Amino acid sequence: MKATTKTSRTRLATAAVLTAALASTALVPGASAAPHQASPASTDGRLTSRQLERETARVLQEGGFVGISVRVRDGARTLHARAGEAELHTGRPVPRGAEFRIASVTKTFVATVMLQLAAEGSLSLDDTVEHWLPGVVKGKGNDGSRITVRNLLQHTSGLYNYGPEEDSGNTAADFERTRFDHMDPEQMIAGAVGHRPDFPPAPADDPEPDWNYSNPGYVLAGMIIEKATGQPWAEEVRDRIIRPLGLTGTYSPGDDPYLKSPHAHTYHRFPGPAGWTDTTARNTSWAGAAAALVGTERDVDRFFTALLGGRLLPPAQLAEMRRTVPVGERFDVGFPGLRYGLGLMRQPLTCGGQSWGHGGDLEGNTVRTGFTADGSRSVVVAANGTGGEEQLLAAERAVRSLVDRALCAGAE
Repeated sequence: MKATTKTSRTRLATAAVLTAALASTALVPGASAAPHQASPASTDGRLTSRQLERETARVLQEGGFVGISVRVRDGARTLHARAGEAELHTGRPVPRGAEFRIASVTKTFVATVMLQLAAEGSLSLDDTVEHWLPGVVKGKGNDGSRITVRNLLQHTSGLYNYGPEEDSGNTAADFERTRFDHMDPEQMIAGAVGHRPDFPPAPADDPEPDWNYSNPGYVLAGMIIEKATGQPWAEEVRDRIIRPLGLTGTYSPGDDPYLKSPHAHTYHRFPGPAGWTDTTARNTSWAGAAAALVGTERDVDRFFTALLGGRLLPPAQLAEMRRTVPVGERFDVGFPGLRYGLGLMRQPLTCGGQSWGHGGDLEGNTVRTGFTADGSRSVVVAANGTGGEEQLLAAERAVRSLVDRALCAGAE
C-alpha cells in the first residue's frame, strides 16, 4: 500500500493531513495516541465534571494550546470544560457556545448530502467526475473519466492535494497579505490538476487502495452537488441538514472573514521568528466544500449523533459511508489504526470498540470529534493555538488520549 504526503500551510483540516504535515518526523518514538489509563471516575464509572476539567487542563498544557473547550456527552448527560484563554494576554476564558471554523468536519456534511442524492437516484457513487464536470479534470495525467464520486469522498482519487499556499507562500507575512483573498473552486481544481496525480484512481472493490487526503476532491464534490441539484453545495447542506436538525450556529460564511460572537481567537506560529499570528479573521472561500463551514460544539454533536443514529441517511447509504479503507502505515504515526470511509473516520478505542467522526485543522484551530458507533456517547474538542511539527505531534497525542478516555469512561 502507498500513501503519499504533502505539507500544506492550511494543514487542510483533518487528522490525516496533520500526519502528512508530520511525515518528516515519522520515526519519532511515542507519536501514537497515549494508552488509556483509568482515571478516577464517578461511582458508575463515568467522568465527573472535575475530572473532565483536569483532563482539559492537561491537554491545554501538553498540546501547547492557547485555549480549549471540550463537550462530552453520555446519553442525555452532558459535561463541558474549558481551559486557557479566548484571547492572548486577556485572561478571558473561552466562551461557552462559541462559534469556530469546523474546517474539515465540513467534509462529513458534504458527503452526507452526496449520499442523500445517491439514495434519491439523482447521482451514483460510480458516476465519474467527467460525467458531471466535463473537461474540468484533465492534463498532467489527470483523467476525470476514471475518477468516481466514491473516489472523491474516500480520498482514493489520486488527485494532488493542492493548497493555495503553494503559490502565496507560508510565512506570517504571506498569511497577512492573502488572508482576505477570494478563491473560486475552479482555481483550486486548476492548481490540483497542474500536478500529476499521486496514483491511479482506486476501483470500488479494492480493500486496500492507495490513499492520500485531497481537499480538491471535496471541492469537486461540491461542484457536482451544484450540477446535480441546481443549488450551491452550501445551500443543499443548509436545506438538508442544518435547518432540519436545528443547527442554529452552523453556516457557510462565504467571503465573510469574521466570526460571530461569541468566539475565541485563533493563533498560529508560522515558520520563522514571528511568534503567534492571530488568524481569526480570514476568507475561507478557497476551502469551499472541503473545509469552509462554521459551527459550534453543540451543533457538531447533534449532527454526528443524527447521522450515526440513522436520521440523515437510509441504511444502505449509511453502510456505504461506514465502509472504511486503511489510510496507510505512514499515517499511523499520529493516528494508529485510522481508517476512512466516505467522509467519515474510524479509529480504535483502547477499551475496545471504535471511535467515529472527523477532524479538522486550519492555521490556529484544531477540531476533534469522537462518537460511539450508535452516537450514544460523544466528545467534541475545539482548541486554538497551533504551531510546528513538534507541537502538532504533542497536541494530537494529548487530544486523542482525552477523546479515548472520555469515550471509554463507563463503557461496558
